[in-house]
Amino acid sequence: MSTPSAATARTFTLSDFDFALPDNLIAQHPTPERSGSRLLDGRSAQPVDRVFKELPGLLRAGDLLVFNDTKVLHARLFGEKPTGGKVELLVERVLGGNQVAAHMRVSKKPEVGTTLKMQCAEGQEDGLCATLLGRWPEADGPLFRFVLSNDRGDDPYTLMERHGHVPLPPYITHTDSAEDAHRYQTVFAKNPGAVAAPTAALHFDEGVLAALDAQGLQRAQVTLHVGAGTFQPVKTEILADHQMHSEWYQVPASTQRAIADCKARGGRVVAVGTTTVRTLESWAQSGQAQGDTSIFITPGFRFTHVDLLLTNFHLPKSSLMMLVSAFAGYEHIMALYRHAIEKEYRFFSYGDAMLLERTPSA
Repeated sequence: MSTPSAATARTFTLSDFDFALPDNLIAQHPTPERSGSRLLDGRSAQPVDRVFKELPGLLRAGDLLVFNDTKVLHARLFGEKPTGGKVELLVERVLGGNQVAAHMRVSKKPEVGTTLKMQCAEGQEDGLCATLLGRWPEADGPLFRFVLSNDRGDDPYTLMERHGHVPLPPYITHTDSAEDAHRYQTVFAKNPGAVAAPTAALHFDEGVLAALDAQGLQRAQVTLHVGAGTFQPVKTEILADHQMHSEWYQVPASTQRAIADCKARGGRVVAVGTTTVRTLESWAQSGQAQGDTSIFITPGFRFTHVDLLLTNFHLPKSSLMMLVSAFAGYEHIMALYRHAIEKEYRFFSYGDAMLLERTPSA
């Protein structure tokens, strides 16, 4: 039996994942060019400051990059109750039969059966309504179940695309714009269902993808529909007491084969983003290639598939800080964050990226 490392033997608490971040380092807008962001190469003890366009040269022919191909919904809808009170919905999941599960922000919760009149896009009035059916996923669930409808009989995806707003993270202070509709979406987004972008993948453009192909790097996709819970800090000092949010994922058979082939030829699996890590490790743990996951990865976790991780910089006390610490080592991650703050890297969804290698103990 192997002896656990000092990092895995330590008992971590929430306070270990806190850090002070100057407000001016929280990126409010994307860089003018996707691949023009900075890249902190954190694969060794001494970090190297790079730009994202250098990424293809840091990988090897035969490596496999796995991307999350989820597509961000225009999931934020505004409206009013019959009494005139304002209401805001953030659609977390499309359920079928024009039903959706949503967060609701309102001064006083309406009665079940109430129909809300929702705000339509300018020049596109079509009677958009949301009727409250109850809670979800059960009678005392955290979300609310609505039927979305309009005069045309459109499905929820169409309704959100036409009338909804980009669900920008809470730390971005401006209202959504045409820039956000374009840049808070990956260039390969395909499967609609997320309310937050897989942000590490936002740095890729056609030029970088072409450079990856030219160097013999392989690509594969998974889907994880990122939920609003990704922005919620962990609040329990004892990590085991935290209730992780649930998200839907899928690992296609083609991706399963690509990972097996990569390992067989001695290549490395490069997860593009923590959502890809959560997807692959959920599949490894459960044996299920599709379903809901509430996996909570903290230091001491043993990774099955992922060798390298490309990720953005995460919120203090977040589950994602714990995930990257589990992957690359707690002390190493905290040192990288200190370096990033000193060098004024841009943080969070529209911020810069870093490249990590899995510590042997993980």
